[in-house]
Amino acid sequence: MGLIADTFDLLYPRSCEVCGKNRPEALSYLCWECHADIMPVQPPYCSLCGDPVSGRIDYSYICHFCSSTKPDFSLARSAVHYEGPVAEMLKALKYRGAIWLVPDLASLLYSLVIQHLDVDKIDAITFVPLYHSRCREREYNQAALLARQLARITGRPYMNRILIRHRKTPTQTNLTAAQRISNVKGSFKYRNKSWLEGRRILLVDDVMTTGATVNECAKTLKKGGVQCVYVVAVARGIK
Repeated sequence: MGLIADTFDLLYPRSCEVCGKNRPEALSYLCWECHADIMPVQPPYCSLCGDPVSGRIDYSYICHFCSSTKPDFSLARSAVHYEGPVAEMLKALKYRGAIWLVPDLASLLYSLVIQHLDVDKIDAITFVPLYHSRCREREYNQAALLARQLARITGRPYMNRILIRHRKTPTQTNLTAAQRISNVKGSFKYRNKSWLEGRRILLVDDVMTTGATVNECAKTLKKGGVQCVYVVAVARGIK
């Protein structure tokens, strides 16, 4: 496979997905120069939802939202801030069919998993589903592609249909935190309750902003008997 990849690189040289000039070296489609512009999510952040906070905090910090309304997920983490090179890569994946970027973006998710979770304690990996008509329009669900690739890397089972989005909702963009919660409320259904009972599920999404969508997914899975839900997202959006 390495020889085949090298041959294709000779015939069809890859360029950096972001700058388009340099040869990718840091990742398969990202050069070191653009990689240096990635802004990782670093402490301090909420110990539950992972929302970063400025300044210095020397204790286990829980944000106001999580302390006033405890999330249904056990832990949520995002790899990088939704800006710069990764934002451009996610937009290309989501809107321009750049599915070749999935392995690079999934590698960021894997770094979260090995840093914050015990892989052996994850029973299955799933994703935030799209409404069926939207998925048909896009021809794929980017979160599903990321979840499948992460399952390959970790060796954990990939579950495709344990969550269904049964109600079409407007985009969460430009909505307030309260509006986002209301917008997705009751939008998901679980399947295969007998299998879900007592399981520990890793839920994957591309971008997490307020956490309203992943929390509604987690709430639905918990109703189905899931013991705990962990959340990983490639990027953390700006509220």
